[in-house]
Amino acid sequence: METAIKQKLNTADLARIALFTAVMAVCSWISIPAAVPFTLQTFGVFLTVGVLGGKKGSLAVLVYLLLGAAGLPVFAGFSGGIGCIIGSTGGYMAGFLLAALLMWAAERLFGRSRTVLLLSMVLGLPVCYLFGTLWYVAVYTRTTGAIGFWTALTWCVIPYLLPDGVKLALAFLMRNKLAAACRLS
Repeated sequence: METAIKQKLNTADLARIALFTAVMAVCSWISIPAAVPFTLQTFGVFLTVGVLGGKKGSLAVLVYLLLGAAGLPVFAGFSGGIGCIIGSTGGYMAGFLLAALLMWAAERLFGRSRTVLLLSMVLGLPVCYLFGTLWYVAVYTRTTGAIGFWTALTWCVIPYLLPDGVKLALAFLMRNKLAAACRLS
């Protein structure tokens, strides 16, 4: 008997993965002006995994990152290239994949209920923050000079807590409507 993890992706699955890869790119291009400007990149990631599920959502995030690493301008500010991935903020982009994988693991272990989805999103965001901040500290220290973890948090995480919380909540609330539209419920 074939398990869900071993099922092959069909054409409709590949189309949905491509569609949500594009959604993440468009979300990364949208910049909201504020005291600290932010994009809708995290919204796109959480919406993608919420709608497509762990496996397909993680694949979409991986494709998004690979397209950006290959030089396509899919990242914030219409940027792309391996420099974005290995640069000081690249750890946050890698953190998107870690958050998606955590959501997939939660789905596999506990099912695909709304509660599991919400909790995995809420846990995925700090995973992204932690990996990204550790990466930022390492790259910044190597290229510019020593920086403390707390300083990096005040620069790279704390200003984004409220906007990211709102984006996470919106992704969670929109998930059911979009999943139904994609016939994934």
